[in-house]
Parts: sequence; C-alpha cells; structure tokens
Amino acid sequence: MHLTLSQFLSEARRAQGAPDACLQQLIETVADGCRTIAAQVNQGALGCTLGSAGQENVQGEIQQKLDLIANEILLEKAAASGALAAIASEEMAQIHLIPDGGAQRAYLLLCDPLDGSSNIDVNVSIGTIFSVLRCPRGEPLTERAFLQPGAQQAAAGYAVYGPQTLFVLTTGEGVHGFTLDRGTGLWRLTHPALRIPEQTHEYAINASNTRHWYAPVQRYIDELMAGKDGVRQKDFNMRWIASMVGDVHRILMRGGIFMYPSDRRAPLRPGKLRLMYEASPIAWLVEQAGGAATNGYQRILELVPGQLHERVAVFLGSRQEVERVTHYHHAV
Repeated sequence: MHLTLSQFLSEARRAQGAPDACLQQLIETVADGCRTIAAQVNQGALGCTLGSAGQENVQGEIQQKLDLIANEILLEKAAASGALAAIASEEMAQIHLIPDGGAQRAYLLLCDPLDGSSNIDVNVSIGTIFSVLRCPRGEPLTERAFLQPGAQQAAAGYAVYGPQTLFVLTTGEGVHGFTLDRGTGLWRLTHPALRIPEQTHEYAINASNTRHWYAPVQRYIDELMAGKDGVRQKDFNMRWIASMVGDVHRILMRGGIFMYPSDRRAPLRPGKLRLMYEASPIAWLVEQAGGAATNGYQRILELVPGQLHERVAVFLGSRQEVERVTHYHHAV
C-alpha cells in the first residue's frame, strides 16, 4: 500500500525530527491547494477558465484566467494553515500578510501558482512551484524577510498537472513524488528517493533564441548538435515543453539538462526566470536528487536575492552537463 503524503511526513518527523508539525501542516495545505488547482485545470473549457484575464502581472506578462484562480486558491488555503506569516507570489506585486499572524506562524511561502501558462489553452502539462522559508524573528515582517538564499529553504516542491497529477517534494532529505489518487483525493507515495542520472543524452532549451545566445551557450549547444561527429561523440535529443515544471519533471525521471540563459536581447537583465519563485525551489529539488543547478557562474542556492521578483539565468539537471556548460562560462 502506498503511503499517503500525511503518513510519509509523519513518519519522517518521527524518524528524523523534520519536518516539524507546523511545517508538515503547511506542506499538506499547499498540497491541498494543488489538488484544488488540478480540479480547475481538468475542467478546461467546461469550467470557463481558459483564455486571458485581460491584465498583466508585475512582470508585465499577460495573466491567464487560471493564473489568477490558482493564486487565489493558494492564498486561501495557505492562510488557513495556521503556520504561515506571509505569502509572496509571482502574480502579486507585493507580499501578502496573513491576518492575525502570531508566534506560531513560523513560515513564509513563495509560489508560482501556475507555471507554463502559455500551455493552458493547448492542454500541455503545466504546474505549481512553491518554496517555504523560515520567518525571521525579531524584525518587522516586510519584503526583506523573504530575501533569503535558496540554501535556507525549509521545503520546496511542485505539482505537475499532466496525464497524472503529481506532487514532488523535498524537505532536505531527498526528493519524493506523490501521485494524486483521484478516487480518494489522497496523495500517495509512488516515486520515493528520485535520483537524476549524472550522464544524459537529452537537453531542453528554446532553440528559437539561438541567434541571441552568448558564446558559452552557443559553444555548448553546437557541441550537442554535432552529435557523434563532434567532440562529444554521442547523439543528443532536444526536448522543450515551455513549462519549467514539465521539463524539470522529465529530467527528474530520466535525466537531462534544462537551460534558460540570459541573452543579447536584454544585456542588463540576468535572465528570464524568477529566482525566488522558480529557480531556487527547483534548484534545491535538483540538488537533492543528485543533480546540479547554476546561473552559469555560481550555484543558484548561494544567490542572495536583492528584490522580490528578481530574475536569473538557469542551467540545471544532470551534474556532468551542468558542470560542463558552467565551465564554459568561466572560460570566457
């Protein structure tokens, strides 16, 4: 019989002393929110949730109806957990303080409520990404409280809404995947102790941006595309879903490297993905599964955010490939 998420967390707490009861409650609440979001996603056109919401988020991106629905679901669920002091979301310009947050509210939540919004209307895998930080004590609860390096996360994970709905989690003791049992509504442990192979023959990158890449990325991709005839002496396949959750989940299951580099179109912008809502939580999952994650120069988990919606270049996945492309950046 597959353990439920609640049973798994309770057993982990007894065996390792972590996560604590408060953190367990918050994780289960986020998972409950993801289950509710999954139901909305599954309704599709029948639920009148497809299409644009007709407004932009703080990053200037057009929000989809499901972006806003998912954001509201997580706000409502997390606020009721009793463990949360404040929440920050990719869809909100400022942090949201939880009313009546007392001493027992020990955590902060960051989330990308619906990753891969461009795929919503074409029925391709999308997901939810989340990160949990400990709430600093003895200082006012402002945006500054969230500006912690990824190495300080207490929990991180994602849900992927695909042929199956999965909830993938780390609390610093490996990476574990839970499949939603649609009959009972329970998350059941189906993918314990996920590990990313060190070697791979797959890569994920938006090749339409080739002409804009800097030399280290161009060099690395040219080597992959040369296949058996080039210096790598083996063929590589490219896979690109345009949903970070979808691409990363594939890498967790069978290896690969995911890349979203900075490029010449915006030389002053370090990258496109958000450090705190996307890169840091996924980087921790990847490292916990034996992989690596850098911005081309530095380990992502060591980066200290300067602002809530900071962006970053991302290279993550199978360790040998990430180390190779990172070396090319340092060699310039």
